[in-house]
Amino acid sequence: MTKQTDQLGRVIIRFSGDSGDGMQLTGDLFTSQTASFGNDLATLPNFPAEIRAPAGTLPGVSSFQLHFADHDILTPGDAPNVLVAMNPAALRANLGDVPRGGELIVNTDEFTKRAMQKVGYETSPLEDGSLDGYHVHPVPLNTLTVEALKDFELARKDTDRCKNMFALGLLSWMYHRPTEGTEKILRAKFAKKPDIAAANLAAFRAGWNFGETTEDFAVSYEVAPATGTFPPGTYRNISGNLALAYGLIAAGRQADLPLFLGSYPITPASDILHELSRHKNFGVRTFQAEDEIAAVGAALGAAFGGSLAVTTTSGPGVTLKAETVGLAVSLELPLVVIDIQRGGPSTGLPTKTEQADLLQAMYGRNGEAPVPVVAPRTSADCFDAALDAARIALTYRTPVFLLSDGYLANGSEPWRIPQPHELPDLRVQFAQRTNHTLADGTEVFWPYKRDPQTLARPWAVPGTPGLEHRIGGIEKQDGSGNISYDPANHDFMVRTRQAKIDGIAVPDVPVDDPDGARTLVLGWGSTYGPITAAVRRLRAAGESIAQAHLRHLNPFPRNLGDVLRSYGRVVIPEMNLGQLATLVRAKYLVDAVSHTQINGMPFKAEQLAQALTEALHAH
Repeated sequence: MTKQTDQLGRVIIRFSGDSGDGMQLTGDLFTSQTASFGNDLATLPNFPAEIRAPAGTLPGVSSFQLHFADHDILTPGDAPNVLVAMNPAALRANLGDVPRGGELIVNTDEFTKRAMQKVGYETSPLEDGSLDGYHVHPVPLNTLTVEALKDFELARKDTDRCKNMFALGLLSWMYHRPTEGTEKILRAKFAKKPDIAAANLAAFRAGWNFGETTEDFAVSYEVAPATGTFPPGTYRNISGNLALAYGLIAAGRQADLPLFLGSYPITPASDILHELSRHKNFGVRTFQAEDEIAAVGAALGAAFGGSLAVTTTSGPGVTLKAETVGLAVSLELPLVVIDIQRGGPSTGLPTKTEQADLLQAMYGRNGEAPVPVVAPRTSADCFDAALDAARIALTYRTPVFLLSDGYLANGSEPWRIPQPHELPDLRVQFAQRTNHTLADGTEVFWPYKRDPQTLARPWAVPGTPGLEHRIGGIEKQDGSGNISYDPANHDFMVRTRQAKIDGIAVPDVPVDDPDGARTLVLGWGSTYGPITAAVRRLRAAGESIAQAHLRHLNPFPRNLGDVLRSYGRVVIPEMNLGQLATLVRAKYLVDAVSHTQINGMPFKAEQLAQALTEALHAH
């Protein structure tokens, strides 16, 4: 039969099944195909916290959503056009997000009476008419996969595990995705198990052939590469955590310093440790400590020894690291603290996203212990944010918080690989042998004699003759660094440390306001994509609205106060209960409108657009 091919501008696909069904691998492979084809894309992995969640249950559902297009896109999409449901739980958990008329590819082999009852289906949704508003494609994935692999001497369990590759092959045919890259990745992934590699490849090809030959799929689709969307260059698909790791490596090279990571595994930050451990050839040293406190202590020790020091964690780990970060403030040593935020409090929602650590990063230490705070806005932007955090830490001799989150960490998008000449020069000048002369002519090293422009103290590598100095958490005397309990000195040192942070050079916040709007929407971190998508929708509908987005949260950009006061209404969407809004109201006395969501998922553009529309027309 002759099959029809339709042209589409964009598609949103969601793969969903048990956490053991390989949905994340399937989504990753489809994403790699799509990136190599040249589409713009954004992804949203969503999975349980348990390593192997209860099979066939709603809490055990794992999904991977991919939005790809022939033009610039900003989010993984609000609602999937296509849902691949590997079992009844996957269908039940995700059907509410699929608009009427959407396509459902359903693994009918798993729709047994017991499996359906487990998730509350009293009758089969495939037969009771409840799916009449959708385009349903019933596919017996288990049966077809077993048939495709009948010549392989594999246990039934191993054969069933290949059904996700059959589904991937079918979707690859359906959307004209290139296959060479997927086959190469599968061969590499299972290089030590050639029989498993061969079986997965066979299942993948069988899925493609099924789409090509079956009458159940009469239409396939093409989404052209995104042309004119990106600046010229070499691009690759990258996740936020991978971009952070590469940014840290680049910072170490640009600073001409060894890079040291002291870390303790924690979701969703562990990928940075895993990736950096692969790059010893770039002067990277990774240390997996026994706990969070030891990890940050080792990193601070590396900073004292002259390394670009980093520690990675999530919210619970930030709490444990607080005392040592305060010590770094007192010692005035460069340290990058990366917090991949997740749902809280306590253990909370380890695999879900949140922006609720901003006030903890700002104030979560005893005493007046100010630290700079930066936040990337997209997965690819994590690379530049890592370089920026390193710049501030090295230039101003201070710990720096970098606030990413689970949405950016696990999501991915195209990233233009920068040329070496585009990277900043981060080289530092270590302390000289002497920098102070006493009245009797004796030359001594004063560890707290500051640079007049940055207020940074000298960075003295231990073991250098003539640079011996005292360190510790007890208050230092200005200049000499000796222990001091003098009230006036303490007042001076506290104010000086604050002035150093306040004086950090950060660029002005740009404002996107083509129409002279009266309402400004202000965001930070990963809300950039949903906010920008919502603003585009409003402008397309004829509304006038301005947008600004913050990377630097401490100190704020110099022009932020003037920007905020120039608008009649300021709306701040956040994935918390209004933490940036609290800071803005306190510092600038601006009655900002807080729009919050804290359900473990990123904002949907349509929901944000509705909220902003209400704000625009509020009296």
